[in-house]
Order: sequence, then C-alpha cells, then structure tokens
Amino acid sequence: MLFKRRQDIKEPFAYRVFGATLGAVVLFIVEVLQVVIVAAAIIVPVRYFLIKPFIVRGASMEPNYYENDYLIIDEVTYRFKDAQRGEIVVFRPPGNESQFYIKRIIGLPGETVEILDGVITVFNSEYPNGTSLSESYIEDYTEGHERVILGADEYYLLGDNRDSSFDSRKFGPVDEESIVGKVWIRGLPFERISTFTSPDYNF
Repeated sequence: MLFKRRQDIKEPFAYRVFGATLGAVVLFIVEVLQVVIVAAAIIVPVRYFLIKPFIVRGASMEPNYYENDYLIIDEVTYRFKDAQRGEIVVFRPPGNESQFYIKRIIGLPGETVEILDGVITVFNSEYPNGTSLSESYIEDYTEGHERVILGADEYYLLGDNRDSSFDSRKFGPVDEESIVGKVWIRGLPFERISTFTSPDYNF
C-alpha cells in the first residue's frame, strides 16, 4: 500500500524560505538560541543577585581557607536576616571600596569588643560585664590592645590567621551596607569541598 503525504501538514517556515538543508540548519540555530536565552534568564539573576563566586587571596583566613580556594557567596540571606557572630563574610573594606576582603564576624552591632592580652571580650545587653570569646578555629594569639564600641549597623571583623590579617584592628568596624554576603560553599579544591558551618561559641 502506498502512503500519501498529508497535505494539511505545512513545512516549517525556514524550509520554505531557505530550502530543506539550509532550513534545518536555521532551525537548529534558532533552537540553540532559545536554550541560551532561557539559560541566561535563569543564570544571570542568580549570578548577580543571589550568589557570587569568590577566590581567596592571601593567608588571612588560614587554616580554614587558603589561597585560591574557590568559594560561593550567599548574597540573599542578609536581605532577610541579620548577620551572626562567627559567620565568614565578603565585604568592601572602609576606604578601599574597590577591593573585596574575607573575614569572620566577631562583634555585632551595638556591642563593645575589647582585645587585651590575647583575649577577646564581648560586652552586650546579655553580658554587660563582658564574656570572653572562645575560638576553636584559630591557632594564633590575637594581637592588639583596644576597646571598640560598635554602632547600630557596624560589625567587627577579624581574619582567622591573626598574625597575617589586615582587619578591623587596622581599618575599624565595617558598615552593614559594605557586606556583600556570607560564605556558603567551598567549591574548589575538590578534596576540600564543604559548606560553611557556624562555630559553637561559649555563649
């Protein structure tokens, strides 16, 4: 039996305009462009408004983060909740807004932070007489001798490698608006892929 071609099925417009061979190529290109546009519509907002890649430079966060560690920064959480002590953040340092630094949050807005004889003491409404900060993630003695009162939107940030960190002991507190986001995932190197976990403080 011979099968007749249905007359009500129209050839694609590209076939009619460019012919079968070239038309197929045109259709393929159009489909690829559609995939690219849809992917861009998803990826671009995620890349610019939700997460940001960050490569660690320097030794200020050792032994927890090393030179060339590839991190994913969560940019959305702080739009809905306040930053917490112990979280590691990427921010623009005071007086050098073109740069991005990575440090750990030590003091929160409204608190007083004192560094004396290698001990960090935090004063707030819960501990008006102060309580010392127990930091299991550092190996160094915290150099410095200062007492800083933080404003309503200021944070005190320190590097984990205290001997090799340019941080709030040098440039002072950091405004909330200068914080880009918090470390979420370490993506590279592969052998150290991990998500961030908040330290367990003594208060």
